[in-house]
Amino acid sequence: MKAIRFTAAGVAGMADLDLPKVEPGHALVRVRAAGLCHTDIEVLHGRYGEGAFPLVPGHEYAGTVEAVADDVTTVKPGDRIAVDPNIPCGHCAACRKGLTNLCASLKAYGVTENGGFAEFSVVAVNHLHGIGDLGFATAALAEPLACVLNGLSAAGLEAGKNMPGNALVFGAGPIGLLLALSLRAKGVKNVAVADISEQRLAFAEALGLEPLVSGSQALSARARGFDFVADATGVAKVVEGMVGFTADGGTALIFGVCAPDARISVAPFEIFRRQIRVAGSHSLNRNIPQALDILSQDDGTMARLVSHQLPLSELLPFFAKAGGDPTTMKVQFSSES
Repeated sequence: MKAIRFTAAGVAGMADLDLPKVEPGHALVRVRAAGLCHTDIEVLHGRYGEGAFPLVPGHEYAGTVEAVADDVTTVKPGDRIAVDPNIPCGHCAACRKGLTNLCASLKAYGVTENGGFAEFSVVAVNHLHGIGDLGFATAALAEPLACVLNGLSAAGLEAGKNMPGNALVFGAGPIGLLLALSLRAKGVKNVAVADISEQRLAFAEALGLEPLVSGSQALSARARGFDFVADATGVAKVVEGMVGFTADGGTALIFGVCAPDARISVAPFEIFRRQIRVAGSHSLNRNIPQALDILSQDDGTMARLVSHQLPLSELLPFFAKAGGDPTTMKVQFSSES
C-alpha cells in the first residue's frame, strides 16, 4: 500500500508498505480522508510524542472498514467510521479520573502508532465510531473538533450552561475558526475572530463571524469586553494579552500550542481582583461522538474549512511549508480526489 512515512527526524517520503496484519480486536480501515495537523509536523521533527521512527503519521481520519479480526463483532466490512486516535493506558491516575487525554503513557495513532496517511490503517475497534451518511472529509474533522470541545469543557462551557454573552478567538486558521464556530453552535450569539491576515479575516466574515484585525484600534477599544477569550495561535505574546480583553468574571482559554520554553508575564492580582478564570486544554477526551453529532447537524459551514483534498503524493510538500498561503485552511489526504 502507498503511505507517507517518517523514517527519521525531519525525513518524510512516500513508501510502498505491506498491508498491515489485522490483530485480534482490530479492524483494517480503508482511509478515505485524513487531515494534516501542525502536530504532524511536530511529530516529524521529533518535538511531539516518543519520536519513534519509522512512522506513518496522520491522526485525523475517517474511512470504511475493509476487514475485521475473527473475534470482532461490533463492526463489519463496509461500515463507515471515524477514528479516535488517542490510546490511553486506562490505569494511571489521570485515566482513573476520566482524563484519558492526560494519560501518563498516552499513545496515539499517527503519533506513536501508524496512522491515517496511508491507503489502509489497522485500528482497535473500540476506537472506531460510526459516521452514518456523513461525508468522509467532514467526518475527518471530528478529531480536531473533539479537541475544541474538550477545551470548551475545560473552560466550564457545557451544553446549555454557562454560555458567555460574547466571545473572542485569536487566530483565524482552521482550528481558530473551528473553535469560533463551535462557540456559535453552542449558542454564543456574538463571536469575533482576531488575526493579522486580511484574507483569513475575510473568510471568517463569510462564515458569519465578526472579523477584527489584531493590534488595531478597533480591537484595542474592546479591552475587557469579552466574556470568553481563547487563543488559537500558539503565540506567547498573544496569550499574554488575553486577560486584557477578558471581561470581569470572564474566562480565558489557552488552546493554541505555545513552545514548551515560552513564558508570559501576567499580573496575578489582576486575575484575582477581576475574578478571571484561566483554563488550559490538551487534546481530545472522549468527545468524538459529540463532535460527529455536531458535524451531522451543521449546515456545511464547518466543512468549508477543508480547503484542499489531495492524493498522498501531493500532500507531502505541505509537511515542509512554513507560513504558506493564508487562504489555505484544512489540508486533507483524500482517496476520493
